[in-house]
Amino acid sequence: MGLHIDYYVSLNSPWTHLGAARIEAMAMAACATMRIYPADFGAIFAASGGLPLPKRSAQRQAYRLAELARWRDWLGIPIQVQPKFFPSSEQLSAPCVIGVRETMGDGPAIKLAHRVLKAVWQEDKNAGDVATLAGLIGDVGLNADQVLKLGEDPRWAERRIADTEAALRRGVFGAPCYVIGEEIFWGQDRLAFVERRLARG
Repeated sequence: MGLHIDYYVSLNSPWTHLGAARIEAMAMAACATMRIYPADFGAIFAASGGLPLPKRSAQRQAYRLAELARWRDWLGIPIQVQPKFFPSSEQLSAPCVIGVRETMGDGPAIKLAHRVLKAVWQEDKNAGDVATLAGLIGDVGLNADQVLKLGEDPRWAERRIADTEAALRRGVFGAPCYVIGEEIFWGQDRLAFVERRLARG
């Protein structure tokens, strides 16, 4: 039997997007299960000492852009380094992902989250716009009206708060984080270590 991965993401994180296809492929190859948590990383940064992007030094912001370009070229993923709609609102998209996770399963929720990230980072789309989000939901084979209605249910916003608090208790501080048992692997650049951990079983 495969291991389980708790997958903590920001729906605005380019690093989550850059690792999206690889973590899906690794989990499938290792017969591992995976559950996605689109946590509130504003709250996580505030509690863990991290700084939101606009508050980081000019040097750090510049280096981030350079690293995004390097990883884009290395992985062959044609991201927009400075997309038009970043950050996009997660007020509806995150509850939609959580609602799908809780009512339809982990697989559809992961597909939806990854579609949102692709829209922001590859297609210059505003995933915070309801009409745009409806199209993304349809793209992954889900009923847009049903999922949007689901996302408006306040219990999923409340679940996001609970998921975020649980993430902090586990030591999560950045996105993406892949948690296997008690081990935290932070960042898509740690996926080689995730793969080795999955191979050990």
